[in-house]
Amino acid sequence: MQRELGTPQGTMHRLTVNSAVLKTNMLGDPTTRLVDVYVPAGTDGRGLPLLVDLVGFTAGGPAHTNWKNFGENVPERLDRLIAKGEMPPVVAAFPDCFTKLGGNQYINSAAMGQWDDFLLQECVPFVERKFGCGGPGKRGVFGKSSGGYGAIAHALLHPDFWSAAACHSGDMGFELCYLRDMPRLLRAIAKANGSVQEWLEGFFAKKKAKDGDIHVLMDLAMCATYDPDPNAFMGVRLPVDMHTCELIPERWANFQKWDPVRMAETRGAGLKQLKTLYIDCGEIDQYDLVYGARLMTRLLKKLDVPHTYEEFPDDHSSVDYRMDVSLPLLAKGLS
Repeated sequence: MQRELGTPQGTMHRLTVNSAVLKTNMLGDPTTRLVDVYVPAGTDGRGLPLLVDLVGFTAGGPAHTNWKNFGENVPERLDRLIAKGEMPPVVAAFPDCFTKLGGNQYINSAAMGQWDDFLLQECVPFVERKFGCGGPGKRGVFGKSSGGYGAIAHALLHPDFWSAAACHSGDMGFELCYLRDMPRLLRAIAKANGSVQEWLEGFFAKKKAKDGDIHVLMDLAMCATYDPDPNAFMGVRLPVDMHTCELIPERWANFQKWDPVRMAETRGAGLKQLKTLYIDCGEIDQYDLVYGARLMTRLLKKLDVPHTYEEFPDDHSSVDYRMDVSLPLLAKGLS
């Protein structure tokens, strides 16, 4: 879909947040962070709900505000939906949470950084003070893939902070989406003399990374996120034996406690506080995330948590059009 000519355009603001909580990250990532903020046409943002966009792996928030070929970026999508009366006006924030390991799951990690604290204690309050938007009962979080994971994880962890959440094709059902990658990960590391450090240093030295390299990097980032080792290079340790690929129970247990399906078993009732909860996934998602989504919605039904769940005939890639469903639901729920 191309941008519709004549649609009133909102205003974009590029701000910086100087973080204190990110100073402990082991990756050497910068602690000064960009956050792009969209304010809809004809408003200054005051009194409006705030939506926070958590992007997927390999991206940062400003990627969603850049020019987009053959379609709309997210601010242009908001312009259209608001102008057509399909959703009430909102302020939207796009924080840059990119890391040296290629992405973010938006939770606190001794290796990756205190990203949960960054969002709740620094970024969101900064935007709300600047534009007079959001506040209790008027904050929503949304994202796709790793960003979808971040959205549902934050809703589970902080239903007293967020009042609405939308998870598009989010990571859940970890045994289905992560374990299958372990043999491929071990083969890649074996080519680097069995050294995670040597593989990572080789990756950083490359002039061009292949898609397969990015997938290995993503797997290592998940290790540094869910089960970091402060004594390992960049905090990375694997949940499997490096020779046999057998699961290491205590390592895998640390992964599983961050699986939204597992988290919902003990925290799911808290989601009843949300005004809106939306989850979707493609029927042929190539990372098999649809099965985790089905597990999640089955559990939410058992817990009597109000939510909307949809499956659509597509895979994991290029599904930003699903925001045409989620953004109006979030905005209406918060307005």
